[in-house]
Amino acid sequence: MKNHTRNRRLLCVLLAVVACALNSPARASAAPGTNAADEAALREKVRQLEDGWNTKSGALFAKPFAADADYVVINGMHMRGREAIEQSHQHIFDTIYKNSTLSLSVKQVRFLRPDVAVVHVLGHNKTRHGEETRETDAIVTLVLTKEKGDWKIVAFQNTLIAEPPRPTAGHTR
Repeated sequence: MKNHTRNRRLLCVLLAVVACALNSPARASAAPGTNAADEAALREKVRQLEDGWNTKSGALFAKPFAADADYVVINGMHMRGREAIEQSHQHIFDTIYKNSTLSLSVKQVRFLRPDVAVVHVLGHNKTRHGEETRETDAIVTLVLTKEKGDWKIVAFQNTLIAEPPRPTAGHTR
């Protein structure tokens, strides 16, 4: 039960980060040979993640990933490969995230080279469980590479944005 809850939280954060990335303006640091078309292509990959989540399609969610991609979820679970990403997401779309919505917003695009980029995405996930709605926020770090003119996600790291601790009664700074 503990692992299930932890995995669910991790997925929520991941989705939240991706959702935020799609809705925020990104800052790009240009590397020689990069252009607006490359940045637009990177943003499209993030949009595909969001669409895959919100249509509950593991195949669509996994499509922007390289065949050998690394995917680290909020709880630290590490998946390898597009097929594993597709299957695990289809499972959660059919179960715990069946009633969820993900919003992704690109926070920053940074070209390390013309064929390598780091994209930071903010994600917001809303999941309904009966009468209760749970909301989580996350930041996702994506590493993408361009091969044969197509950008693919080669690494994905999802980190939950935790609420700051609340002071206890009688505690002052």
